[in-house]
Amino acid sequence: MNKKTYRVGAIGHSGAGNFGHQIHLAYRGLDNVQFISIADPDPDGRKKAAQEAGATSSYADYNKMLAEEDLDIVSVCPRWGTERLDMVLACLNNGCHVYCEKPMTMTLAEGDQIVKNAKAKNLKVAVAHQAVYLPRLHQLKQLIEHGKIGEVEVVSATGKQDHRGGGEDMIVLGTHLFNMMRFFFGNVDWMSSHVTENGNAINASSGRQANEPVGKIAGDCIRSYFAFKNGVSGYFQSKKDRAKGEQTYGMNIIGTEGIISLLGGAADNLSLYPHRYFNPTNQGQEWESLQLENNQLMEGNQLAAIDLIQAIENDNEPISSAADAVAALEMIHGTYVSQISESRTYFPISDRSHPLE
Repeated sequence: MNKKTYRVGAIGHSGAGNFGHQIHLAYRGLDNVQFISIADPDPDGRKKAAQEAGATSSYADYNKMLAEEDLDIVSVCPRWGTERLDMVLACLNNGCHVYCEKPMTMTLAEGDQIVKNAKAKNLKVAVAHQAVYLPRLHQLKQLIEHGKIGEVEVVSATGKQDHRGGGEDMIVLGTHLFNMMRFFFGNVDWMSSHVTENGNAINASSGRQANEPVGKIAGDCIRSYFAFKNGVSGYFQSKKDRAKGEQTYGMNIIGTEGIISLLGGAADNLSLYPHRYFNPTNQGQEWESLQLENNQLMEGNQLAAIDLIQAIENDNEPISSAADAVAALEMIHGTYVSQISESRTYFPISDRSHPLE
């Protein structure tokens, strides 16, 4: 039986989110892919992206590309969220599977719409949370599940905490951390949060635009608690300019028999503290480097493309699916809902609109 060759295209918008984190290049080196076409309304950006991807055609209008090129898979690339829902739905309506930049949508209702449409058409949507595709992260998950640090009790994640610290850090970079927390520990039952701006608690009218269009944000200091259904307690924190150039982005996973520390987008710095209680005064209890397969974060794009094709052929969900993207966004929007209501927020959140709109 002949192996299927997938006809692939990509949608970008130079000057309005561009081609994201190069997700139009996810298919390089795959022998079962033929890169057909690029769509971008900007002629210079379109030409550049077509050359990078090796496209045989290009269009100013992505709807025309979808109608004429009979594509199997399309990358929806722009970093900006303003056009993403329309782009993804257009792909689905033309029978295309999708690899989409994160965050997938600006509201939970939009995300639900994508999940519903994809399911109805039996199409797959994968989202560019690159880290969870890396072998390094899968090896780490296996170690955790096999008891490397005993029973996991706490996962504590920290944002990049640069000038975007707070709400923008949470939506732009925190989406990776929340997706990774769920990759390790599953679904959240409920959460609570404390969100402040200049020391004052935010409210429903505190929303402002971020530096790039990703939906309204609020707060320059965020501290959130998540009760996972499996009993793990999760934390997230991000404070504006707290890092001062140091690497704070990552998470600590604390178990009954030790701690695992991940720093960097691809868990570049991975350390193990193989002791039951953290005791910095005991010189015999030191951190150890955890040696797993070394992967660069952007390798995750090609691995995501491979996983998407396997999901299509095996009729299963991608490692980071549209539903996973909605769940990560729910952890972000739940942070605002909890602060505004001054109460626990239970999942799924009933109001799927943006809490700051």
